Amino acid sequence: MNLPKVLADLVAAQNKADSSAYANCFSDTAVVFDEGKKHTGKAAIKNWIAKANQAYKTKMKPLNYSTTKQTLDAEISGTFPGSPLVLTYQFEIQEGQIQLLKIV
Repeated sequence: MNLPKVLADLVAAQNKADSSAYANCFSDTAVVFDEGKKHTGKAAIKNWIAKANQAYKTKMKPLNYSTTKQTLDAEISGTFPGSPLVLTYQFEIQEGQIQLLKIV
């Protein structure tokens, strides 16, 4: 699958549980929506993903990427109930960085 570099970097960072590398995929003013919560800015995103990585040990396996919809469907697995699950990641990417991520 041919993912944009920033998304390939995001998947690699997630699979290494590297919260710093994960956060570096986002712009300084980026926003993430996940599980009904909003995380704004790199520091908040880094904190959110570090806590999630510690709690759930999540790994991502990309399944489908749509350039027209700007979505990535990925199988996620980890130490959470119902693992594995397929989630859709909706992105807005500008200048090689993620501006907006909604996980649905």
